[in-house]
Amino acid sequence: MAWKIKIVESMQTPSDNPTPFRDAQALGTAIRNRRRALGLRQEEIAMQSGISVPTVSAIENGKPTAQIGLVLQVCKDLGLKLFVEV
Repeated sequence: MAWKIKIVESMQTPSDNPTPFRDAQALGTAIRNRRRALGLRQEEIAMQSGISVPTVSAIENGKPTAQIGLVLQVCKDLGLKLFVEV
């Protein structure tokens, strides 16, 4: 069984053209793109999410050691929603 995970901006629903990704690197890229689109620096999202700048960098670079809870917090703070499709 293959899983697909989609990321969408909070104003969208899953059918509004979500971005599918298959690995941590693609998720990190989507997070970085959203942060930049919002005009935020890594320092700002780190402060908002209560994590360190190196952790934000690790998430955006798709490091497999990034804790999923922190990844989900950053997504939430950037207004991103994750959907899992089977």
